[in-house]
Amino acid sequence: MSTIEPGCVATARRFVDHTLTGWGSDGITYDAQLVVSELVTNAIRHGGGAIELRLVGHGPELACVVSDRSPAAPITVSPDVFAEFGRGLRLVEALSAAWGWIIPNGPRKFVWAVLAV
Repeated sequence: MSTIEPGCVATARRFVDHTLTGWGSDGITYDAQLVVSELVTNAIRHGGGAIELRLVGHGPELACVVSDRSPAAPITVSPDVFAEFGRGLRLVEALSAAWGWIIPNGPRKFVWAVLAV
């Protein structure tokens, strides 16, 4: 995925559904779609656009990885009760066994989340 349009969030959710159904792991599809939606939305909003989405299944775990155009680390905040935004990474944290990011050399980063299948 190389577009930075908001429609790519829906495309990402469909990709997760199609891939996990094909793998026979559709029991985790809803949680994975939520996590991927948040990671892609953050890439669009704060990372200059989503470059790529990868799903990696390994045994009882699924890794969701989104790369974006920014070398800046993601920041979790505690939004006030009435804030429209700011809960995405908290949701990722709640649904994932682990999450984080890697900033290799160059102007991009990879934000990942691991879910138990």
